[in-house]
Amino acid sequence: MEQEFNNRVYGFVVIKSINSNYNADFSGQPRKLPNGKVYATDKALKYSIRNFWKNALGEDVFYFKSLTEDMSPRTLDETYEMHFGKMQSKGAELRKEILGNILKKLDVKLFGGTYAGKTNISVHGTCQITHGINRFPEDVIYSEQIMSPFRNPGDKSKDSTMTTLGSQSRLEEGHYVHHFSVNPKNIEEDVKRIGGEGLTNDDIDKLKEGLRKGASYYDSAAKAGTENELLFWVQLKKDSKMVMPSFIEFVDINEEGVIDLAKVKEYLAQDHIANEIEAVEIYYNQSVTEVINTPDQAVFTTI
Repeated sequence: MEQEFNNRVYGFVVIKSINSNYNADFSGQPRKLPNGKVYATDKALKYSIRNFWKNALGEDVFYFKSLTEDMSPRTLDETYEMHFGKMQSKGAELRKEILGNILKKLDVKLFGGTYAGKTNISVHGTCQITHGINRFPEDVIYSEQIMSPFRNPGDKSKDSTMTTLGSQSRLEEGHYVHHFSVNPKNIEEDVKRIGGEGLTNDDIDKLKEGLRKGASYYDSAAKAGTENELLFWVQLKKDSKMVMPSFIEFVDINEEGVIDLAKVKEYLAQDHIANEIEAVEIYYNQSVTEVINTPDQAVFTTI
């Protein structure tokens, strides 16, 4: 059995998006808050991490779209049976069976999920991720027309030579900051209930790798130019009861894209906080990203 991970963690991820659309709404525009500030949902980051685990690490993730032989998306119960075979139990025992199986999957253990199929289960994942806010001073969105090589089938004129026109939208420059926390105790009761395995060091290694590489790995036409820029990881001592606030407002990014951690450094330097910290890790590529005013105790690693 893998060694269990019992520390709580706080931190943030910075996702850089240059002439790209990291997380579009259903109209194809980068998402905006009512005040006009560009943001991204937690689902955008989680999807990129799941995709990285599945396609780069070969991890068997559960909450991920899959298709049947006739190319229809599988239902939740069909997805379960694809992973674990036919359900063997009924009633309360079925809930326990499903809980025990899905908690074996890395994405469920970390991100949790709601199972609403033949039974209803909710798992509070150990890693909670917030929406990402663009901390770059400007939110410049532009649209451009694009042309399809095919004629519009809605045009009934047989003599029409016009191909289909469309548009795509991009954010000129953005630096999205997602706050996250890790608490192994979130699944403690469920693990005891099924006699399973809690959060392990191997799970944490895969989480860190996904947080460092997921957005860069997912390279589509709309997301070209979106990449992981920085991972900031604060690991508390095992017996710590410290609760930290969201780091999003602590991160400043100027017009040149320089990441300023002065507010983070000041916060972590307070004696009553510094005494609770076991490790501070910062992951970024120093050849392309400039980070200033980093905490004194930080250990640096290339992303």
